[in-house]
Amino acid sequence: MNGRARPLGLGTGVGLVAANMIGAGVFVSAGFMSQEMGPGAILLAWAAGAGIALAGARAYAEVAAIVPRSGGEYRYLSELLHPFLGYLAGWASLLVGFTAPLAIDAVAAGSFLHVLGLQADPRHLAAALVVVLTLLHAFHLGVSRWSQDLFVGLKVLLVAGFAGLGLVLGSREWPSWTPPGAPEGGDVAAFLTSLFFIAFAFSGWNAAAYVAEEFEAPRETVPRAMLLGCGLVAVLYLAVNWVFVANLTPDGASTALSYETTRVTLAHVVARKLAGEAGARAVSALLFVALASAASAMTLVGPRVYAAMARDGFLPRALAGREGSPPAGSVLLQGALALVLVYAQEIGAVLMNVGAILTLFSALTVAGLFRVWLAPRGLPRPRPASLAAAGIHVASAAFLLYHGLRASTHLLLWVGLVFVVTLAAYWVTSSSRAGRHSAR
Repeated sequence: MNGRARPLGLGTGVGLVAANMIGAGVFVSAGFMSQEMGPGAILLAWAAGAGIALAGARAYAEVAAIVPRSGGEYRYLSELLHPFLGYLAGWASLLVGFTAPLAIDAVAAGSFLHVLGLQADPRHLAAALVVVLTLLHAFHLGVSRWSQDLFVGLKVLLVAGFAGLGLVLGSREWPSWTPPGAPEGGDVAAFLTSLFFIAFAFSGWNAAAYVAEEFEAPRETVPRAMLLGCGLVAVLYLAVNWVFVANLTPDGASTALSYETTRVTLAHVVARKLAGEAGARAVSALLFVALASAASAMTLVGPRVYAAMARDGFLPRALAGREGSPPAGSVLLQGALALVLVYAQEIGAVLMNVGAILTLFSALTVAGLFRVWLAPRGLPRPRPASLAAAGIHVASAAFLLYHGLRASTHLLLWVGLVFVVTLAAYWVTSSSRAGRHSAR
């Protein structure tokens, strides 16, 4: 079967962004926030998170217009700042950036299948999901595209349906409840802490950038996909969180505090209140689709980073793939690594460290706009609005990294370990590439 297919369109790009962004986070975060914040503060925090995410998407849109090529941070950092930084980002993507979140989402999706009645170990169900997604995305671009479009279309309809159910059947009055406890450090501290979790719920708005070369007119399509996808998710997130604060009290919302063991979210509580047990089961199905489509998006976009590295000689040529076809070797490699992580005992413990590392590379990528503005080197100068958006994104990333360093004593160790391992690998592969070129 020929793997060639027509280029990806704007709809698929928007879907990739939405699929990568919407996970379980939006359905549990308000439960934690309600213990220290009132309804108005919760909604304001989500609105602020949406604004920060849109600023990041606007800055990345400018980067994608300047460098309309696949590979994400690997490609952007290599061309805007330094090849070693791109190499560092590429290896981080391969080792943890996509494989760890893919495995985590697959395990969570398997847990919801188990809740729905499938009598099997959730990790076995997760492994089966990883295998199916790997096969869907490995060999034919057309199959990869329509399966991803189907997943994300169903996901958006289900999330919008839940929000619609809450808006129609739920309370429409402004909630009057107050949080049970005053936050340590005051209201401002609670608000800033909430932004840390909201930022991770909004992460993924740059998904379309990883497959830029597979779009028709990537210089125009990729930026639009990121901005439209991020805007769509922001509207859904605000609607869903209004449903939560209008229909739950802090006591009811505290259900989310035990999500990791019970797999019961705020959406389950609201749906059970408005539509009975059938509503709660429908939410479990919704969350399976949400997590499976996020895993599908990562299975599609992650391997494009490794393929770009392979084309540049930093990874085996077999991972590069053929033009117009999915990089099958890279898809299979990522699937194999994800299967290993599915059966790792403490995979969830690495998630915050992974997120912090990816936030660092994202900030460096956007900071590259300032270098291009100062020294274009033949590249188009960024527009002033993009530089303002880049400043907002870099400042928010600095805040997240500072918060992460305070919360995790192991974060610096993770960053240092990734740097040292990648530096050694870069030296080896650079020497090998130099040897091949001199032999010619």
